[in-house]
Amino acid sequence: MCGIAGMFGPEGSMNPEQRRGVINQMCRVIEHRGPDDDGFFVEGGLAIGMRRLSIIDLFTGRQPISNEDGSIWIVFNGEIYNFKELRDDLIRRGHSFQTGTDTEVIVHLYEDEGERCVERLRGMFAFAIWDKREQKLFIARDRVGVKPLHYCVAGETLVFASEIKSILQHPAVNREVNMEAISDFLTFGYVPDPASAFRGIFKLMPGHTLTFKGGRLNTRKYWDFQYDQNGASGPVREESYYTERIRELIAESVKLRLVSDVPLGAFLSGGIDSSTVVAMMAREMDRPVKTFSIGFTESSFDELHYARITARHFNTEHHEFIVTPDVCKIVEEIIWHHDEPFADVSSIPTYIVSKMAREHVTVVLSGDGGDELFGGYDRYLVDHKRAPFERIPRFLRRHLMLRASRALPRATYGKNFLRNIAFDPDERYADSISCFDEDSKRNLLSPEVARWLEGRDSSDAFRKLLAVPHSSERLDHLLYLDSKTYLPGDILTKVDRMSMAHSIEAREPLLDHKLIEFVQTIPASLKLRGSVGKHILKSAVRGLIPDEIINRQKQGFGVPIRRWFNDELRELLYDTLTDRRTQQRAYFYQKVVEEILDEHRRGRRDNSTHLWGLLTLELWHRAFIDRIPEPNFEGAKRIGLDRLAVNPTVVAEGFAR
Repeated sequence: MCGIAGMFGPEGSMNPEQRRGVINQMCRVIEHRGPDDDGFFVEGGLAIGMRRLSIIDLFTGRQPISNEDGSIWIVFNGEIYNFKELRDDLIRRGHSFQTGTDTEVIVHLYEDEGERCVERLRGMFAFAIWDKREQKLFIARDRVGVKPLHYCVAGETLVFASEIKSILQHPAVNREVNMEAISDFLTFGYVPDPASAFRGIFKLMPGHTLTFKGGRLNTRKYWDFQYDQNGASGPVREESYYTERIRELIAESVKLRLVSDVPLGAFLSGGIDSSTVVAMMAREMDRPVKTFSIGFTESSFDELHYARITARHFNTEHHEFIVTPDVCKIVEEIIWHHDEPFADVSSIPTYIVSKMAREHVTVVLSGDGGDELFGGYDRYLVDHKRAPFERIPRFLRRHLMLRASRALPRATYGKNFLRNIAFDPDERYADSISCFDEDSKRNLLSPEVARWLEGRDSSDAFRKLLAVPHSSERLDHLLYLDSKTYLPGDILTKVDRMSMAHSIEAREPLLDHKLIEFVQTIPASLKLRGSVGKHILKSAVRGLIPDEIINRQKQGFGVPIRRWFNDELRELLYDTLTDRRTQQRAYFYQKVVEEILDEHRRGRRDNSTHLWGLLTLELWHRAFIDRIPEPNFEGAKRIGLDRLAVNPTVVAEGFAR
């Protein structure tokens, strides 16, 4: 695991000393991704570099790595879990190896198979290969987007890196706000791929490769989610076949991800996904699994009870923290690590649990992806329940249901359900995941910004994805949409940035592509049965993890930000959103911003999601566009866990004892 960066363009665009200085600076700002080592290769108009977090082959795994004659060079971020199998095959073909790393395997695989080498890799990755003979830069990103890769064409030069802040170190890259992306952020709470919050800087899409040769850039999709085109409404096999195969594939995926030359553990939320991962780890490991959990003093947000059930059941060495509103000390650092405005407030506990875990391990396994794979979100159930109402003509349904919803009190289940019935599927999906819906956004935006964005609807991209005939099953469409948007744009971005902020590698066994490809063949009726989401996964792990975990009500990774904004974080919130600098930016009607603040303060409406989005947007703008001197994060980095939590000790260590 590491951070990578590079550039390729005309040799005369800068002299060799300048090029070395730029690549060194690009790598310096992502040192947190790899504090153990760095490495560079500069030749002609090419410069590539990396920061290494040593995981496998600690002593001979330096990068960049080349083939025998130096005609192919690579910088690589990630882990290839089938590298030993690939290595053995390459040795049989006559290749020789100088290291025991997965990085060198990719080099020799590229020699034999060219750009299609990526199709044989099983793992999480983002890498760049310099092909000297072809004078070509070849870049690839893993299938689901676990590892990030950003790029920008500045003049005739391609600039790329693991994080945007690295690209911004190149003198030819401009810091210009992408207002279309900001509009998308206000809708979804993150900037969806392939755009970024900076005009001209893009994210390489998951499952895609990029080539840059002769000043021309091309991208290619090499993998995608492929659901059963027939959309079988019932089982095509016995349910037991699917449950047994799911257990086998999860066990295999976890076992592959236990390969490490450094200590490893697991994030444990107390949900079915992370508990299943811990269960499989406990089966394979000859010592107690180190588990890490986060809790809150507010009982409605606290899952520690369930995490402890799993920890006790598997005799883990369990560590947990209670998060307090002291988080204002780290908000700016969290935003700095994201590089873009990011409205998922669960970045806070993810940041803290990563900081805690780094005190004990270098690698953690996580349960992310289970909801998108098996159908765990409540919005899937709501969509399923409203299906009978689609027989009502659209104009009549919209008129009747919206009228009925207005007669009900705010924020009731019935009101929300009636609104969902009124909407078409694409509108309903956008509404279910929105930070600001389109009406609220129009009221918020200033006339200047509104004119700039006139005629643009942030939901258009999602409508296009929904329109693609992936399956006749509605659930499969929603799973596809979340897997292409919310999963890489929010969940995996959050986990990567917050874990790498503390130089810790997060591995995602539920996102192994072999498991994904099998689950996509399972009928939708086995994923969502009645009012039970994840039915097939729950059946598969029954008897493996405690029944209390399987039968519990789903609880998201929430944060009591509503109360914090009225207490400990109030000063930061008001000082930022009512500041003259914010008002002069003229993105929004200040009166509307103040109304949102006032409604929240008076308890008339929970506007915490809106407020967190506006707060992170403004703080991001100050850090990355205004270029206010970089905050001194050493203070935040030195904050002991005792400053971030109540009971800052291992409260349940070694249940086996």
